[in-house]
Amino acid sequence: TVRTWDVNNEKKHKSVFKPRSLQGKRVIPTTCTYSRDGKLIAAGCQDGSIQIWDRNMSVHTKFHCRQAHAPGTDTSCLTFSYDGTVLASRGGDDTLKIWDIRQFKKPLNSAERLPSFFPMTDCCFSPDDKIVVTGTSVKKGGGSGKLFFFYRETFQKLYEIEVTDASVVRCLWHPKLNQIMVGTGNGLAKVYYDPVKSQRGAKLCVVKTKRKERQAETLTQDYIITPHALPMFREPRQRSTRKQLEKDRLDPLKSHKPEPPVAGPGRGGRVGTHGGTLSSYIVKNIALDKTDDSNPREAILRHAKEAEENPYWVAPAYAK
Repeated sequence: TVRTWDVNNEKKHKSVFKPRSLQGKRVIPTTCTYSRDGKLIAAGCQDGSIQIWDRNMSVHTKFHCRQAHAPGTDTSCLTFSYDGTVLASRGGDDTLKIWDIRQFKKPLNSAERLPSFFPMTDCCFSPDDKIVVTGTSVKKGGGSGKLFFFYRETFQKLYEIEVTDASVVRCLWHPKLNQIMVGTGNGLAKVYYDPVKSQRGAKLCVVKTKRKERQAETLTQDYIITPHALPMFREPRQRSTRKQLEKDRLDPLKSHKPEPPVAGPGRGGRVGTHGGTLSSYIVKNIALDKTDDSNPREAILRHAKEAEENPYWVAPAYAK
């Protein structure tokens, strides 16, 4: 059966769809999918049929094709196009077909000789709906698993990529990132991206530079313990890198410890605490000036006697 579930209530399913053969017998579905708008549910079955239901009507199919793929093979993937009118199916009979669900008796296009050994081999549409992608399976030592790209309208082969020396099982063309994620039979996962058209995703990892390895993480030489050897032939015992790092931290040369400020007068070309420049000398003397200017009249009259005996600024100017 094909069942829909409410994610908030995992104990009870929402509805059940029971695929039937032409004679009314039960058939086993191998894959299912929602349409892009969520109104249709499609299932590929072991008798080679593809059956589509309205999500609100679980008894009778809305569209069905009895001989979509070879009977007895596992249809591994169904996916709807982004415009919602075309369905792509990846069959266990080594074919990839696309269908117009409004004329569901005959495929629009079909591609053959695409080996598939896995019951979950994917196919998907590009974000602009112009290309269909699928992967192929290979036996061990039988070549490379490939990713095939076909034009949706003509089904002419656009491109093929040799991924690795194992089967290409899962593939996903992400609509927002515009990147293709590929999973293979040997546990490898690859991401293909375009430097200009792709967004974020794998591009965030590519621009990062490799971190420098710390000195403590470098591999040490093999140490041979010979307890009964003569002292002249005995190798010095290796200490742990953590203790060596702590020791290096206390060494001012290895830890690049900054020099402390000079106390007292300057020496060795270094300026002392008070400095050797004119500005530091003036600041020092201003700080030491203890004259009290709390009474401004007395502060001015202090210079009256000197101004009278030596009239340099004011008296000559008024005399003229």
